[in-house]
Amino acid sequence: MYYLITNKKHFFLTQQEHKMIEGDHELSAMVQQLWDNDVNRLKPGKDYRISLQGKAKGAMPMNDDNDGAASPLFTFVDESIFKKETFLAFISLLDNYESDTGEPEVVTPEEEAENHKFLDSIIQMPTMKIVHQYLVEKNISPQDITGFKEQLYRIWFELYARRGSSRPDSCGFEHVFVGETRGGRTVIGFHNWIQLYLQEKLGHVDYKGYSVNPNSPEPDQNKHVLALQFSWKNGIKPKGSIFIGVSPEFEFALYTLCFLTSPNERVKVSFSLYDLEIVCHHYNQKHIGTTYPVLVRYHSI
Repeated sequence: MYYLITNKKHFFLTQQEHKMIEGDHELSAMVQQLWDNDVNRLKPGKDYRISLQGKAKGAMPMNDDNDGAASPLFTFVDESIFKKETFLAFISLLDNYESDTGEPEVVTPEEEAENHKFLDSIIQMPTMKIVHQYLVEKNISPQDITGFKEQLYRIWFELYARRGSSRPDSCGFEHVFVGETRGGRTVIGFHNWIQLYLQEKLGHVDYKGYSVNPNSPEPDQNKHVLALQFSWKNGIKPKGSIFIGVSPEFEFALYTLCFLTSPNERVKVSFSLYDLEIVCHHYNQKHIGTTYPVLVRYHSI
């Protein structure tokens, strides 16, 4: 038995509480619930298809000789899914940011309203309701919806200054879901399949192939997790890892759960067909710095 003591105003965990990390089994059970209740998740091979092609050839200069994939990653996506409320609200946020770190962000009233509309849409979904209930039971989040939304807004949308910048130029949502560039040549963040698909469709992303570590499994085009390399806006993402085909509300719920229960940790979870580590780093223990999935292995069927 243990207790989480929270700051009632901000609901942030103290340094001592960081060590009180939920057990893998409890978190895995929670993630399984989220997975089972992701009602908007696409089915691989039916709602979308990807073409893995070749293995990425390492962090090399961007030219055709180092491209392990001659064709795009996505060969088909049923775009009717983008008409659903949470997808519409999510996509409306993707053009609200300056990609270069060091370039200050200015949030207009219209963009702030879009942020709130997105939170309003996802908070009604089963995945977010499950996470909210769990966090309330752990005394980590406020019970009232307004307070919970304020907590989510702080974590994901409040601006902060990334390394090398003196002015607020980033936020958790931009980094994780939209992507950023550093020095014009390196892509950082960018862990979302919807942004990847839309940018690839516009010709702004060039998929370079899948990535595997010596101990990681070969990727499967019919699974929902992929490590890959791509270029974007004249920069290269040497290796990124993303969920594919899941809903925005699933990722938002999962990453919020990991951030609030195990900040700045690699969180091991097992659910459905996957053993994963969810990397989740905080920024000043108040905001999400980055978060993404790392595939450890597939479960045998």
